[in-house]
Amino acid sequence: MPPQEHLKHGPLTESCVHLCIDMQRLFAEGPWETPWMKRVLPMVERLARAFPARTVFTRFIPPERPDQRSGTWRRYFERWSEMTLAQLPPGATELLPPLAKLVPPAEIVDKPVYSPWTASGLHERLRARGVDTLVISGAETDVCVLATVMGAVDLGYRVVIPTDALCSSSDRTHDALLTLYNERFGQQIEAVSTEEILRSWR
Repeated sequence: MPPQEHLKHGPLTESCVHLCIDMQRLFAEGPWETPWMKRVLPMVERLARAFPARTVFTRFIPPERPDQRSGTWRRYFERWSEMTLAQLPPGATELLPPLAKLVPPAEIVDKPVYSPWTASGLHERLRARGVDTLVISGAETDVCVLATVMGAVDLGYRVVIPTDALCSSSDRTHDALLTLYNERFGQQIEAVSTEEILRSWR
């Protein structure tokens, strides 16, 4: 579904933060490579460079070993044991270089699961800054970005999705989620282009 042409709930202000999800080497190469990541990186970088002090990057950090996680996460990392810290090459969890250069003033929040809202203190940090609106970009549309978006909705944030600054390994589920946001979450989620976000952020 094409993005909306305009932000229907008005311009973005100083209460907005760009929350960029998991744009890491971990997902740009190797077994977890997300093929679109390099394609959307220029748009993500545009957003981050426009407001570096109002950008927060998340990083997905695997455990050292599978037995450091419990439940289905332990089974998950037994399946993906080559993606644990003990086996990954140095620097695999780092941000992609063009984004890493923006830290600081941009900030980093590390997370052990899909959602950045679990045991990270992110919500408290954002509320302390008076943030009520999030522009959410990054990877993957249908996994970590999805967890971020739905958590943000539950916490009461206005959520803006830059449709050309998201990436996934699946066209089908990426498109399905953009349709879902537009058709079922129109009061809380706005899906527009990066250009429209930059034009509307004052």
